[in-house]
Amino acid sequence: MDHGAASGLERSCAAGDRAGWIRSAPPGPGLERIEAYFAGHGFDPHRHDTYAIGFTLRGVQAFRYRGASTCSVPGQVFVLHPDEVHDGRAGTEDGFRYRILYVEPALIRDALAETRRSLPFARDAVTDDPRLLRAVVPALADLDDPLDELQRDRIVQGLADALAAVDPIGGRPLPARDLAAVHRARERLDVAVEAGTGVGVGSAELEAVTGRSRYAVARLFRACLGTSPHHYLVLRRLDRARSLIRAGMPLADAATASGFADQSHMTRQFRRAYGLSPGRWSVLVGIERGAAAR
Repeated sequence: MDHGAASGLERSCAAGDRAGWIRSAPPGPGLERIEAYFAGHGFDPHRHDTYAIGFTLRGVQAFRYRGASTCSVPGQVFVLHPDEVHDGRAGTEDGFRYRILYVEPALIRDALAETRRSLPFARDAVTDDPRLLRAVVPALADLDDPLDELQRDRIVQGLADALAAVDPIGGRPLPARDLAAVHRARERLDVAVEAGTGVGVGSAELEAVTGRSRYAVARLFRACLGTSPHHYLVLRRLDRARSLIRAGMPLADAATASGFADQSHMTRQFRRAYGLSPGRWSVLVGIERGAAAR
């Protein structure tokens, strides 16, 4: 870890938002790596469609997850399953600093495809399990450089094996035709989002694309990707919106280009997914913006 660079970033961001900052690593397919610091309140209850696996660097990281309050301190790993509501706040007045890896469930499923049917579930949100620690620490060791393909595959396989080890019940692998149906449904949603028309995809269209009933599609989609087709669609539209906002596009334009009805529609979905408004997120990641809506 480059302590000097991180400390400099912390100081520079403090002027814009004394409540915290977010530092992102270069992006990679299916993986997002960040380091963040929050003093006091971090983010509101929200849910995303990825695994969120990380560790606390400093302070006490307190949050509610699956109806219970818990906290993470340095030396522990936290694991949040896709589609589970959680929040975040400092457990002491000193704030908390952490690193976290967001992993698409499809990567974990592919890594375990020959051995299990369901996605692994870590029942303890905070753990001292050495297998998880050995898997996640190297994955977040260097946020300055992008991951090459071999690094990415090694990280995914290590995390998949560690998650499977803490949840050994998985059942038989899904048949190839079920996996193909999920792939076709996901591909249709991705194409719609890229075109900025994701709002128009419905259940009947997914039935036509997959040749399966809407309920079968929903069931298989959750088994493979950890979420529903609808929530997957919303999150991919938000991914697109974040990319456009990072590139300097005004919030209202980013909302329209991502398939949302308007800026307020995007803001509501943004809060539900990340626990932050687009305006506050822009400040935390260091995007210079005039009057960003909070």
